[in-house]
Amino acid sequence: MAQALAARPDAPVRRGHGHPWLTLLAVALGVIMVMLDGTVVAIANPVIGQDLGASLSDLQWVTSGYLLSLAVFLITAGKLGDLFGHKRVFVVGIAGFALTSLAIGLTSSIGVLIGLRVLQGLFGALLQPAALALLRAAFPAERLNMAIGIWGAAIGVSSAAGPIVGGLLVENVSWQSVFFINVPVGVVALLVGLWVIRESRAESLSKIDIPGVVLLSVAMFCLVWAIIKAPEYGWGDGRTIAFAAAAVIFGAAFVFWQGRAAEPLLPLGLFRNASVSIGTVLMVLMAFSMFGAMFFLTFYFQGVHGLSPLESGMRMLPMSAGMIVASPLAGVALTRFGPRIPIAVGMLITATSMLLLSRLGLEAGYIDTAIPFALLAFGLSPVMVGATEVIVGNSPVELSGVAGGMQQSAMQVGGSLGTAVLGALITAKVADVLPGHLASGNIPSTPAQIDALKGPVSLGIAPVPPGTPQPVADALTSAAHLSFLDGMHFGFTVAVVVAVVAAGLALFVRAGRKTDMPVHAG
Repeated sequence: MAQALAARPDAPVRRGHGHPWLTLLAVALGVIMVMLDGTVVAIANPVIGQDLGASLSDLQWVTSGYLLSLAVFLITAGKLGDLFGHKRVFVVGIAGFALTSLAIGLTSSIGVLIGLRVLQGLFGALLQPAALALLRAAFPAERLNMAIGIWGAAIGVSSAAGPIVGGLLVENVSWQSVFFINVPVGVVALLVGLWVIRESRAESLSKIDIPGVVLLSVAMFCLVWAIIKAPEYGWGDGRTIAFAAAAVIFGAAFVFWQGRAAEPLLPLGLFRNASVSIGTVLMVLMAFSMFGAMFFLTFYFQGVHGLSPLESGMRMLPMSAGMIVASPLAGVALTRFGPRIPIAVGMLITATSMLLLSRLGLEAGYIDTAIPFALLAFGLSPVMVGATEVIVGNSPVELSGVAGGMQQSAMQVGGSLGTAVLGALITAKVADVLPGHLASGNIPSTPAQIDALKGPVSLGIAPVPPGTPQPVADALTSAAHLSFLDGMHFGFTVAVVVAVVAAGLALFVRAGRKTDMPVHAG
């Protein structure tokens, strides 16, 4: 394999082949496709729910299934790139991602859609660690941070642009179009990548740690399943406890195995570097806030406010525009001050944004959401770019694929947990406060009725039966929306605490090394 991937000394070099900046363009196109898909679906979720009759749990899996498969497979994907060549893995990922996107747009079953989203996440996982490794091979050490900063800016802008793109497509075409758009983008990324990217791999090749992959996959699945299903089953239910216990057992088994495997999936030695460990946690906490916020704010806009998908996307425009400005500024700040202060300040700004979002009322206007969204852009940007530099820059170059996979895995784990944990908290809070709000509107309720109502109310929907007298309908709508707001406020208050903790952790990181061992390029 090593000989197959190495370039022949007499092989003709195409115009632009291996050019650092063209390589950056190629890998950015692929990663933008993955990140855009991670957020564009948030706007489409309410419409998907109505069209396919999906529950809150189903819609959480539309998002979490994708993020979870990304998270579980990213480190393995990084190892595949180290073993078989990062360009080869990157190209397979682009092709598979585009094809599964096409299949998702053609399905009419929520179950099939969730399954395809999981498969889409697996192909997406092939792209991201390979992209970082290709950048590391293409750029000299003194320019690598700049390249990673631009790459991180592309991730931030594409993530923030998702709601706008999703709103335009869902309102003017269909929810299926948010997946169809990946096909032409994928074709362009594939053609540019095949022409420009030069193959690279790690000098030290290793085998895939199959037991490690299985143990990590099972542990992550059980954890997210327990969190998402807890509001439905009950936190004290035997099924919830069983899945949570399984997550702990398989997680502990994974750590035990990694310490003894000859060629581990995730070398535990990476975490001896405190900056790598803290940077990984920071990525989890940053994504927890970002994805959790975007998932539930779409229900607030479309359910409580009755906005269209496009109008909902326009409400998030300040974050999209803010990312365009904030991402390059974050790169400048990180270059000048190092990662500690910019990341810590970024998480404090994020905490302020979440605090403002936790105060939104029924009649919140554009400016009430524009300010926290703009702050969120300036808060998340230095964390995205800075934590990436901390993790990749402090890892050995021979583990560049693994480090890239770990960095992106942390982000997807955080997003999946943010959606799952905040969803569970919001649903629990809704079930707690809904009887009181119904009583205030003189609407009697039973425990069985509350149990039936908490699902749609947690989506921001007021479940008013046809033919209900207008005064009763108004009272029921008010109770439902107030209950959803109470749940959303509670969820964002938790996000404030998470962001403040992350700000404190950021003070203990240090910048990555400026010199590296070479990556074998072909």
